[in-house]
Amino acid sequence: MTRAIWFLIKLAIVVAIAIYLVENPGAVTIDWQGYVINTSFAMLLLVTVAVIAIVALAYRLWRGIRGAPGAFGRRSRTRKRERGYRALTRGMVAVAAGDAAGARRYAREADTMLRDPPLTMLLSAQAAQLNGDEKAAERYFQTMLERPETAFLGVRGLLTQAIRDGNRTEALQLARRAKSLQPQTPWVLTTLFDLETRAAQWGRAEQTLLDGMKSGAFPAEAGRHHRAALLLERSYEAELEGHHDDALRHAQAAAKLEPAFPPAASRLARLLARTGKHRKAGKVIEKAWSTRPHPELADAYRDISPDSDPLAQVKRFERLQSMVPNDLEGHVALARAAMSARLWGEARNHLSKALAERPSDRVYRMLAELAEAEHGDIAAARDWLAKAANAEPDPIWVCRECGTLSKSWRSLCGQCGAFDSMEWKLPSVAIQIAEPHRLPPAKPSEPPAPPQPATTTTVVQQPEETPAASPPQGAQQGTTAQQPQPAAG
Repeated sequence: MTRAIWFLIKLAIVVAIAIYLVENPGAVTIDWQGYVINTSFAMLLLVTVAVIAIVALAYRLWRGIRGAPGAFGRRSRTRKRERGYRALTRGMVAVAAGDAAGARRYAREADTMLRDPPLTMLLSAQAAQLNGDEKAAERYFQTMLERPETAFLGVRGLLTQAIRDGNRTEALQLARRAKSLQPQTPWVLTTLFDLETRAAQWGRAEQTLLDGMKSGAFPAEAGRHHRAALLLERSYEAELEGHHDDALRHAQAAAKLEPAFPPAASRLARLLARTGKHRKAGKVIEKAWSTRPHPELADAYRDISPDSDPLAQVKRFERLQSMVPNDLEGHVALARAAMSARLWGEARNHLSKALAERPSDRVYRMLAELAEAEHGDIAAARDWLAKAANAEPDPIWVCRECGTLSKSWRSLCGQCGAFDSMEWKLPSVAIQIAEPHRLPPAKPSEPPAPPQPATTTTVVQQPEETPAASPPQGAQQGTTAQQPQPAAG
C-alpha cells in the first residue's frame, strides 16, 4: 500500500512538470560553428534525456559482451557446487540408511563436484566403513587429522574404530586428544571417563568426572556417587602402595560425599580402627546405620570392636539395633551376636521378629543353625532348611547394566565392566536347580528319617565370589558361579 502511494506521488510530480513545460515551453537558441538551432526548452530536455539513455544502454551492452565468458564460468561453477552439495546430502542419507553402494557413489560425485576434501572426507570415510573397508576409512580419518578444521572429526572416527576393535590403549589416547580439541563436549568426557575407569586410572578419572560435572555431562547426584566410588578405589590403591595416610584421607572424602553408602562407611571405620580410633569408627558405622541398615555395616561394626567378649558384642549390637528398631537387618545382626554369646532365647526372639518382617532364605538358615546349636535338633533344622529352599532370596549387589550378582560391592562389574553400577536390591533373575541337603546323619537313638526327594527350588543367579580381605579392585574380572551350600545341621 505504501509503495503504491509513493508511485502515485511520483507520477503526479512528473505529470505536473510536463503540464508546466507545455504551458511554458520557453525558447532556446543554439549558435555553434555557423549553425543556429531554435527550439523550445521542453524539446531540448527531452533530447538530452534520450541521448543519456542511449549512451547508458550502449555502455551496459559493452560490459555484458566483455564479461560474458566470466559470467558463464561463474554460473557453471555455481551449478557444479549445487550438484556437489546435493550429492553430499544424498550421501549422508545413504549412510544413515545403510546403503553402502549409494554412499560410495555419492561420495565420489561430491568429491568430483566440490573439490573440497574437508567436506567430502567424512562421507568417504563413512562410505568405506559401510563397505567394510576399515583400512580405507582409517586412511581418511588420518588425513582429516592433518587439517585443523577436521581434526576433531578424524579423532572421533579413529576413536570409534579403536573401541569397536577392543584396542582400549589407543582409544584412551584418542579420547584424551579429543578432550584437548573439544574439552566441553559431553560425549568426549563420558567416553574418556569410561575408558579411564576400565584402565583403573582412578586419579585421572576423578579429574575427568569433575570436568564433566562442570559441563553438565554427569548429573550432580550420579557424579557425587561416582566420585565416592573413585575415592574408595583410590583408598585401596594407596593402601596397596603403603600410603596409609592417603588411604585414610580418600576414605574420609568418600564417606563425606556419601555418608550412608555402606562400602564407604565400612571402609572408613576399618581404617580408623586400625589407627586405634575405635570409638570414632563406631560413630561412623552408627551414623550410616541410622540412615541405611546394611549387613556390611554390621560386619564392620563387629570387626572394629576392640573387645572380643561375646556378651560385650551383644550390648553393642543392642545399641545399634535400637537406632532403627523395626528393621530386619538390626534383628538379624543382633541375633547373630546373641548366637555367638550362646544367648539362645534372645537370638530366637530377634529371628522371630525378622521372620515376621520378611521370611527370607537367610533368616530360615539362621533358625536352622539355632535349632542345631541349642538342642542338636537335626529334624527341626531340616524343617527350617526346607522352608529356606522355597523362601524368597535376600538382597544382594546387582549390576544394573547386565544383572550380574556379587556378594560384595565393587566399583567395576566383573562381567560387563560398567563402573559404579552395583545396586543393593532383591535379584530379579532366577533359575531352577536341585538343591541337596547336607546334614549330618541322624543319631543312633533316633529313627532314620524317611528318604526325601531332591527339592527343586528357585534360587537367584549366583553372585561373584570376592575374598573378604581383598579390596574391590577394578582389575578383578570374571564371574564365579557356585551353588550355595545350606548351613550344616
